[in-house]
Amino acid sequence: MKILANDGISQSGIDLLKEAGFEVLTVHVAQEQLQNYINEHKIEVLLVRSATKVRKDIIDNCSSLKIIGRGGVGMDNIDVDYALENGINVINTPAASSESVAELVFAHLFGGVRFLHDSNRNMPLEGDTKFKELKKSYGAGRELRGKTLGIIGFGRIGRQVAKIALGCGMKVIASDHQVGEADITLTFYDGQKITLKIKTAPIDKLIKHSDFISLHVPSQSGYLIGKEEISKMKDGVGIVNAARGGILDENALLEGIEDGKISFAALDVFENEPTPSIKVLMHDKISLTPHIGAATDEAQDRIGTELANQIISILCK
Repeated sequence: MKILANDGISQSGIDLLKEAGFEVLTVHVAQEQLQNYINEHKIEVLLVRSATKVRKDIIDNCSSLKIIGRGGVGMDNIDVDYALENGINVINTPAASSESVAELVFAHLFGGVRFLHDSNRNMPLEGDTKFKELKKSYGAGRELRGKTLGIIGFGRIGRQVAKIALGCGMKVIASDHQVGEADITLTFYDGQKITLKIKTAPIDKLIKHSDFISLHVPSQSGYLIGKEEISKMKDGVGIVNAARGGILDENALLEGIEDGKISFAALDVFENEPTPSIKVLMHDKISLTPHIGAATDEAQDRIGTELANQIISILCK
């Protein structure tokens, strides 16, 4: 049986699949050529990440497909319901990348409150001639400790963000339409554990009381955070979006930064991905990464292993 990992898969995943008798192809096929490639090579399992789309046309015209797998959490690039209706299994790896995304959120938060994203731009250019001026410019940083972090979306990733926040001495408020409360367990070196129960709150309350806000919701129609929501936030709020482009109104974000409502923002995802707005990319108060939330060696290893085990479970019964 042939598997096409069109957006790649870790070596650990490949090894498990090969041991189970599968042939794994890791060539990247362009979207417009994907249907022909699947049919020509009789691909039974198609594995994708966010780059490849699996829509109705592929599902209708690729009769060999038995499984569509998404290496990651979001499934908005796959017509999941239609695939299931047509007898194709759809799998993903919702837990594998949670820690990596959460750590990226805090990389952005630590960088944002100390201006590291902008300092790293300007120090190479002017550090040798304007050292004192730059020191003064970047000398009004803030601590995260004691501040309130609002987490919108309290699933696996949101809970990992909460763990790090609590470890940093932050106060946590969370909002989620489906989760009423969640246990957050902190584990220490000597084996001791502390479990804290966090009850979710209405999003309006979170917006009003948070010093920083991190978004962790799936793709949806319309903005979750727009001009009206931003107007209700605390002055000087920091906003991080490492979830999905399109849930945060980037024009409203820029306006909020310009009028001083928002002190900084951090974006790993964008409305017009993969061609983000130049205004967003060039703004000195926005910390930027190119959708790399799950892009750590550890997360990719877990993703590959988890996909392989699910495939083996389904096809090798």
